[in-house]
Amino acid sequence: MFKVVGGRTAETDKLAKKSVSFWKEVMLRFTQNKLSIAGIVILVIVTLMAIFVPILSPYTYNEQLGLYNAPPSADHWFGTDDLGRDVFVRAWDGARISLFIGIAAAVIDLIIGVLWGSISGLAGGRVDNIMMRIADVLSAVPYLLVVIILLVVMEQGIIPMIIALSITGWVNMARIVRGEVLSIKNQEYVLAARTLGANSWHLIKKHIVPNALGAILVTMTLTIPSAIFTESFLSFLGLGVPQPQPSWGTMASEGMKALVTAPWRLFFPAILISITIFAFNAVGDGLRDALDPKLRK
Repeated sequence: MFKVVGGRTAETDKLAKKSVSFWKEVMLRFTQNKLSIAGIVILVIVTLMAIFVPILSPYTYNEQLGLYNAPPSADHWFGTDDLGRDVFVRAWDGARISLFIGIAAAVIDLIIGVLWGSISGLAGGRVDNIMMRIADVLSAVPYLLVVIILLVVMEQGIIPMIIALSITGWVNMARIVRGEVLSIKNQEYVLAARTLGANSWHLIKKHIVPNALGAILVTMTLTIPSAIFTESFLSFLGLGVPQPQPSWGTMASEGMKALVTAPWRLFFPAILISITIFAFNAVGDGLRDALDPKLRK
């Protein structure tokens, strides 16, 4: 019954195109960010190297080869340390530990933070005040001080490190989720679900978390590099993973002592820490900009 008026065919075709879903549009914007794509490529390479190098290498991370502080060569790409161990193998075995600790701590922060923030925001009133005052008290204590005290009290190891990093690490996630809940819980679809008898758990699972997923993902991708850096820093101080297990922090600490005679021992773990943190931050920034184009410069 309607005909296109001449000269407006292009505009009509544009309007007639199938609409793009929100998450597909986010991915389209994300893939346009070259820095974020570079970050993903780096993370994939680092992850694959951490998985396969220790498996395929003829040496183990603690095997002493009799070559002490040998420089990088065709046989030992990152050289050897003062005990004759292959630094290349130790670096990628250490990547397993550093990545596992960082991701595990971030996942625990995610679970606790999402539940705490969702319950606090949904409940409101006195419950919200009490829960957020607890979060305020925890955040008032210096994060590193809490972690160091806990590691001094507990035995050194991977699990104590994860627990120490997660004691107060969830507070930032909880605050972000609570803010999202406060803006979502009065929306019509949430009120309609309440009217139909939906309980708090149903609201969190079906409405709150899916609609706050963008903020959660961005916070998650920025929490992981923070945990990796903290683990490396504490291991550098001798409070992290015990010997002979390698981590990037312990390797950097050992390399610092041989900076003059064998600088490669510090250079390689420091580079791996830097590029991994850069990659996670690039992905996090790309996600943030893709979720909210107004943040783009």
